[in-house]
Amino acid sequence: MMEKEKVTIGVISDTHLSGYDARLAKIVAQHFKDVDLILHAGDLVDLRVLDIFASIEVKAVSGNMDNMPVKDKLPEQLIFEIKGFKIGLIHGWGSPLGIEKKLLAKLGDVNCIVYGHTHKPANYKENGILFFNPGSAMDKRFADTRTIGILEIDKEIKGRLISI
Repeated sequence: MMEKEKVTIGVISDTHLSGYDARLAKIVAQHFKDVDLILHAGDLVDLRVLDIFASIEVKAVSGNMDNMPVKDKLPEQLIFEIKGFKIGLIHGWGSPLGIEKKLLAKLGDVNCIVYGHTHKPANYKENGILFFNPGSAMDKRFADTRTIGILEIDKEIKGRLISI
């Protein structure tokens, strides 16, 4: 079997929902219909949020606002490889100031850090590492708009933010 030329990943974080939500289901159906994988960077609050992603594979981590069933089921961080790129998935903690340095120190040698916590979208490379925060799909408390993200991996790893 041939490996896919390009892998497309839907990225979401900080949904802060107490269960299934029709608004989020609509966002997922519209923007993640063609993705190969979904990453949720924490603060689901309730495991039933994962039901929204239906038949798409999901990798998720727990966040600081998640309840005990979420914290018991999901790890605080994941490191995995896609097409030779090491991706670290983590929520984040504490002050948003300098959060990227804290996350890099915790995750180590990766090509991309996908994180949440700040609700502020980020998509930039520094020292060859892509720092990607999809912002929050449901809450624009700390940002101008609600956002999600897409990562595309082929010969490089690139991020794209989507305002919703």
